[in-house]
Amino acid sequence: MISKIIAEDLITKVRKAIDSVEKIVIVTHVGPDGDAMGSTLALWHYLMTIGKEPVVIVPTMFANFLKWLPGADCVLDYENNKAKADELFASAELIFTLDFNTPKRMADMADAVINAPAPKILVDHHLHPADFAKVAISYPEISSTSELIFRLICRLGDFSEINLACAECIYTGMMTDTGGFTYNSNGQEIYIIIAELIKLGIDKDEIYRKVFNTYSADRLRLMGFCLFQKMKIFPDYKTALITLTSKELYQFNFQNGDAEGFVNIPLSIAGVDFSVFMREDTDKIKISLRSQGTFPANKVAAELFNGGGHLNAAGGESFSTLAETVKKFEDALPDYKDFLE
Repeated sequence: MISKIIAEDLITKVRKAIDSVEKIVIVTHVGPDGDAMGSTLALWHYLMTIGKEPVVIVPTMFANFLKWLPGADCVLDYENNKAKADELFASAELIFTLDFNTPKRMADMADAVINAPAPKILVDHHLHPADFAKVAISYPEISSTSELIFRLICRLGDFSEINLACAECIYTGMMTDTGGFTYNSNGQEIYIIIAELIKLGIDKDEIYRKVFNTYSADRLRLMGFCLFQKMKIFPDYKTALITLTSKELYQFNFQNGDAEGFVNIPLSIAGVDFSVFMREDTDKIKISLRSQGTFPANKVAAELFNGGGHLNAAGGESFSTLAETVKKFEDALPDYKDFLE
């Protein structure tokens, strides 16, 4: 038995909203990760089983290592299907926004979602949700949005409607957003949920292999290059930094998702409690931050890189050059030294 974390009035509002409509759109953030796709597709499967007409629309396409997820081939990416997506937003009767706390996380899709006449229901576990949804199911203490989707379905009285495909999506989101249950995953109820998903037939070992053991040889060579030539250690600040230029990414035939997990690797070094990964993107520098213990990666992300996230896992961005972004980061390290004692 898991605790009833989601407030009863929220459950009532969600049930009423779902029961009164047929056409439902589910959206998530730009560059959708495992939790974003796990939660959206889990909700999609659930809504299908109860007779609704859901569709998942993402701002940009997700990584190849997530394309095995049941239902992934039905996902519409806004970047390449704007006209069709805009029509779906305009005709939607209800929109679920999953795994982000502010509309700007949808990038170019944000205006279309916010301006759509359909009411919005937010389901998310990030801090400081913006006030844009009619119903906000926001619980930052929960490990992943996928876990929240499981809890939501159960509270709606529909555990029996969780089929194998839905269960696989939920587990994938929970697993990826906790680094394979290596951080933000010490709550015992997480493992009660996993046990229930196993009872439903998931093969957690096979899911792990599909997510983490299907990379290309180029990706492994890129990882080696990062560790050998691009990783810088700051012993006085228990910090590691990895940077990659667009030229270096091209050299290793970079594909979306190839850098997944790179930011976590330096945390296996004795004496490193904070790791940052920066890479050049089309029009900005994408930044991932990870930490161990009590060091607030989200504080650094918010104060330096207009980002945010969780204590040990956060993200941000910079519109300066890579060199300028690195200098800003290095100059600011002394300001956070007290947190690394």
